[in-house]
Amino acid sequence: MTNFHNPHRVQAVVFDWAGTILDFGSRAPMGAFVQLFKDFGIDISIPQARGPMGSAKWDHIAALCQLPEVAAQWESRYGKPVANSDIDHLYEVFTPMNARVVGDFADFIPGALEVVNRLRLDGIKIGSTTGYNRPIMDVLEPIAARAGYAPDNIVCAGDLAAGRPSPLMMYRCFADLGIWPASTVVKVDDTGVGIAEGLNAGCWTVGVAISGNANGLSLPEWQALSSDKQADIRSSANEQLRSAGAHFVIDSVADLLPVIEQINQHLQRQELPAQVAA
Repeated sequence: MTNFHNPHRVQAVVFDWAGTILDFGSRAPMGAFVQLFKDFGIDISIPQARGPMGSAKWDHIAALCQLPEVAAQWESRYGKPVANSDIDHLYEVFTPMNARVVGDFADFIPGALEVVNRLRLDGIKIGSTTGYNRPIMDVLEPIAARAGYAPDNIVCAGDLAAGRPSPLMMYRCFADLGIWPASTVVKVDDTGVGIAEGLNAGCWTVGVAISGNANGLSLPEWQALSSDKQADIRSSANEQLRSAGAHFVIDSVADLLPVIEQINQHLQRQELPAQVAA
């Protein structure tokens, strides 16, 4: 029987969802945000829509509304600055909009299921946190389960008093999974705010650069690029995640297993995440 209080090996990996386990390029939420504001007569660009990605969706909408060019469009159209009540309304419209399309972007990142299964064989628990709220996950969770992915827990934005970058969703994972100390938990995410969530909880953090928000391309779009263009995007995405504090950066979860072994080596030397330079 696995000892879930062993401080010298990785005991749990907590994955993000879109851009990390499924939805190469994290495209489902991006498209919904662009369409949401368009429906309210406000133009936002794809890079703007991607900026706060990984945050709880209400927080994401609020951050977009605070962009000077968005705020100016809103005030010009509606004759007043954006209020919290407006953000509430946008959020109410967004949730079913995102839920309707999330299943269209539910293909798994290549290699994700194989890596998760290998971790389980090694006695590692599989947790998950997401910037999606419960109504969206109520659509996505059964789709993923039918395809073979059912993590040991799911913590959604809105479940707790605060989402990312606070550590509260990670703390819920510790409790749900029965895992401690935090140094034996690895957070895998494609966004800076998701990396911060893991760091603030005292965990190891692994950024996924190519499958997620920092790249933003679908898998066929990515594969169609020249090697030079791929290298440029990889360099930029790596820099974003390193700047967020990620201990390790990989292209996708398919590359995770060697990193888990490196983390195990750190733990065997009694080196904690805060002691290892990101």
